[in-house]
Amino acid sequence: MTFLPRPYTPRDLPGRTLLTLPPEVDLCTAPRLYARIVSVARARRLRLLVLDLTRTRFMDSQGAHLIHDVRRLLCPPTEVRVAALPEGLPSRVLILTGVRRDVPVYDDCAAALTS
Repeated sequence: MTFLPRPYTPRDLPGRTLLTLPPEVDLCTAPRLYARIVSVARARRLRLLVLDLTRTRFMDSQGAHLIHDVRRLLCPPTEVRVAALPEGLPSRVLILTGVRRDVPVYDDCAAALTS
């Protein structure tokens, strides 16, 4: 069983929120993550939500669905971006599932927050 660690606590910046996701995003964790992300996003008036996958070592298609569903739910004016290591598994999953075409993916959090 996977336990959700504390690192997915949001870090707020003016009009922007950075959420660091856990080391595993899969069928077991995705529903709780979705609920947490939605509650954080709805509680704030966001222009930008960055989902940080740089510490995520495993992600299956449920992670791609999670990102896609969050993007659809938080339609404009909130922009959803992802930070994922280029050689990491999450980045490959986003490419294979086509989510990368719809959601901007950056190599690190700093680039995702400032671009």
